Amino acid sequence: MFDLDVRSRKPIYEQLVDKLKEMIINDVLQVDEKLPSVRVLAQQLTINPNTIQKAYRELETQGYIYSVKGKGSFVNQLVKTENSEELQKVKAQLEKLIAEAMFFGMTKDELQALINEIEDQGKRGDRDDRQ
Repeated sequence: MFDLDVRSRKPIYEQLVDKLKEMIINDVLQVDEKLPSVRVLAQQLTINPNTIQKAYRELETQGYIYSVKGKGSFVNQLVKTENSEELQKVKAQLEKLIAEAMFFGMTKDELQALINEIEDQGKRGDRDDRQ
């Protein structure tokens, strides 16, 4: 279910957050679908349960999941609004990265080709981690 790199400089909980977000965004995990319990997922991935809990807490803070006391964590319905705070952050990051890429010589056509490639990979579900 998850492919975590323990040798990565990126913390395991962040890798887990990214994987779960990707699965939610690409509809691998459906709205109101129950996520594995902290204990079960920790056993499956052989990592500390506190790491799973931290990832779940982060996803809940970002609005991707919600928790029901005594029942578990579930996928939240994503409300895609133009003014969402998270979307504004992503747009700001993209603006900086695109400006930097253009400064280093990347053309508009190359940027568009990259966007198309990412979109195609998302549709096929075979996105690789570029980090």
